[in-house]
Amino acid sequence: MPKVKTHSGAKKRFFRTATGKFKFAHTYKRHLLTGRPKKMKRQARQTGIVPPAHHHQIEKLLPYKD
Repeated sequence: MPKVKTHSGAKKRFFRTATGKFKFAHTYKRHLLTGRPKKMKRQARQTGIVPPAHHHQIEKLLPYKD
């Protein structure tokens, strides 16, 4: 059986926690921040957790991520 390639975009964006969940950084935090609400910028600092319903999609993109 050949090896499955890891999706290079996904490996930069998702990180697996010790409990098996996937974490990600929120978007809209790079540039043009002066026009964004303070609440949006504050909430974008936090890391997000991928819902369990989408775990199967990320596991396909990251086959060897333990």
